[in-house]
Amino acid sequence: MTNPAPSAAPPFGRALCAMVTPFTEAGALDLPGAQLLAVRLVSEGCDGLVLSGTTGESPTTSDAEKAALVAAVREAVGDGVPLVSGVGTSDTRHTVELARQAEQAGADGVLVVSPYYSRPPQDALEAHFREVADASGLPLVLYDIPGRTGTRIEPETLIRLAEHPRIVAVKDCSYDFLGTQKVLGRTDLAYYAGCDEHILALYAVGAAGYVSTVANVVPDRLRAILDAFEAGDTPVSARLQQRATPLIELMMAAGLPGTVTAKALLNSLGLPGGSVRAPLRAAGRDAVDGLVAAHEEFVAG
Repeated sequence: MTNPAPSAAPPFGRALCAMVTPFTEAGALDLPGAQLLAVRLVSEGCDGLVLSGTTGESPTTSDAEKAALVAAVREAVGDGVPLVSGVGTSDTRHTVELARQAEQAGADGVLVVSPYYSRPPQDALEAHFREVADASGLPLVLYDIPGRTGTRIEPETLIRLAEHPRIVAVKDCSYDFLGTQKVLGRTDLAYYAGCDEHILALYAVGAAGYVSTVANVVPDRLRAILDAFEAGDTPVSARLQQRATPLIELMMAAGLPGTVTAKALLNSLGLPGGSVRAPLRAAGRDAVDGLVAAHEEFVAG
């Protein structure tokens, strides 16, 4: 017996990677590296890629670099792989410009985080998202991560925003499981787990899948969680989620940003990652050793 699939068809597939943006050791954009990484991620189980999210160091990449990244990855993976480009900023006008730029560069959707630091009230937040959604023909993924932005997209706001024809999905890092289920039950928004520890839990209550930073290094292992659940083998799916816990914790909850830990592991595996841009700093030797050990234990199981 198989478990039921999500009620709404995932607009960008089920298994999405929040891809790092490879840089050279001198800190320049490494487009050939990005193409190689993107092709590998797709070949090992990613349905789609999220480019220029915060894992992709969007705060420190230029508008021109963001457009070049979309165009280069599109060339590498072809037209059949959904590409979502992060366009969220603290400035509505700039976000609108980036959304239009992403459309011209070949993106299939845009990821829009709540304006950070300014902490707009809910009516202003709703107006911000609507203006961005009206600015291009691309579908929009709302990114709810109040721990970083300082502002929650409240469930009632999400329910109203779901009425917009181009607002189609949510990347959920709210840590509000009750609120998430409330929105799932009252809208057709496709929910993507943005926290790797919640992949199975959200999928089991109707989410579309995940947008994962950890997928940069174990794309096939994370996809297997969803595949086992859909095949009706919930105990196997649960064990796979549990086995991922040590790596998820070290990559996402041990004091270093996921960008730093993902690039450290990619570099150790001989894959494109490269340096990080200031103010981020590369992981130290002890952190890298711990990450490598956790990765080796996970993939060996």
